[in-house]
Amino acid sequence: MAARMSGHRTVEEHLGDVLAAVHPLPVETRAVADARGMTVRETARATVDIPVFDNSAMDGFAVRHADVADASADHPVTLRVVADIPAGSDADPILAPGEAARIMTGSPVPADADAIVPFEDTVGGLADSLTQTTVLRAPRPAAHIRRAGEDLRAGDPVLGPGTLLGPLQLGAIAAAGITDVVVSRRPRVAIVSTGSELVEAGAPLRRGQIPESNSVLLAAMAEAAGAEVDGRTSVDDEGGALRDVVDACAAASVDVIVFSGGVSAGAFEVVRNELSATMTFSRVGMQPGKPQGFGVLPVADGHSALLFGLPGNPVSAAISFEVFVRPALLALQGRTAIHRPVLRLPASVAWRTPPGRRQYLPAVVDTDAAWSVRPATAGGSGSHLAGGLGQARAVAIVPAEVDAVAVGDEVDVWLLEGWDA
Repeated sequence: MAARMSGHRTVEEHLGDVLAAVHPLPVETRAVADARGMTVRETARATVDIPVFDNSAMDGFAVRHADVADASADHPVTLRVVADIPAGSDADPILAPGEAARIMTGSPVPADADAIVPFEDTVGGLADSLTQTTVLRAPRPAAHIRRAGEDLRAGDPVLGPGTLLGPLQLGAIAAAGITDVVVSRRPRVAIVSTGSELVEAGAPLRRGQIPESNSVLLAAMAEAAGAEVDGRTSVDDEGGALRDVVDACAAASVDVIVFSGGVSAGAFEVVRNELSATMTFSRVGMQPGKPQGFGVLPVADGHSALLFGLPGNPVSAAISFEVFVRPALLALQGRTAIHRPVLRLPASVAWRTPPGRRQYLPAVVDTDAAWSVRPATAGGSGSHLAGGLGQARAVAIVPAEVDAVAVGDEVDVWLLEGWDA
């Protein structure tokens, strides 16, 4: 077990409390075209066979195999062309011995045909084939015929519960004739940045003020995790504005409220001061992201909202969201996989790690030759390095008992959205 500092909870302990409070959201039925990024909650079953009918995999000629079994360049076989079958045709011409049908890719194969001869294996190809074709190479029996249902049969499951509907998955269910899919409702998330020093990006700054960026950061991360952002706002450290926002969120029955800032041990920690009766505040053995808060707030109609208190420094907020909020959002949607897959990559540079805490390092994956990983900034995982987040496409994870990473050491890595951009 990883070493832990005195008084620190492990990441797994804190995440376990979070996931224990998650209950999957209600389902809804969506048209396939409107379901991108949503999560399947009921098995989607094919309504038609894939392929729907026996069809040609090549442009060429539908033939009776016995007629051309001995065809070769030295002994070509000439067949009479009696039909033309374009894609979309419902024709099923009769083929007598010595006869063929010109056929296009995707067209239905005549019932009398048991092989397709590609036009490349004939004299003259398709251009001069309206009345006859000469075959120069014998096809295999059943060559180039896609059989009905060889991929899926009507009634077969296409996608199971917990599957993310990306472009490929949407294409698969549309090909199976499915028009509607039962999915999870998107989690409704409110993002609240706290701090009297925060002003809107682009506004003039007086001494002590900084541009507010966490709400933009966390809203984008929430949407990438399949959520719908109901609102994002910034409040000062006085307390009244925070209470008003929480009341409004409760009235709107949001599913999740994510606070950044105000959760540590300072004198003006507004989230901790105002919500100590509802949230539990902990020190977690990770860097960045040591101070964390979590709770459950009853809202309208017996509904409840998950409350996440994240540190205010942007790197800490981003990492904390990745580690705790993103898995919760995916679990709310009933997603089968709620954790990112882990790669093991060698470090291309050396770096130091914090004593006794697991390090989550914003990182770059180099793919020019052999894949490797390195910090996104020269400052490592400093929680204040907001500009360096723009270079990060991954997170490197170093166990608490590791004091330093050397060149060539194998490191666990999460690839983030847009990692290859």
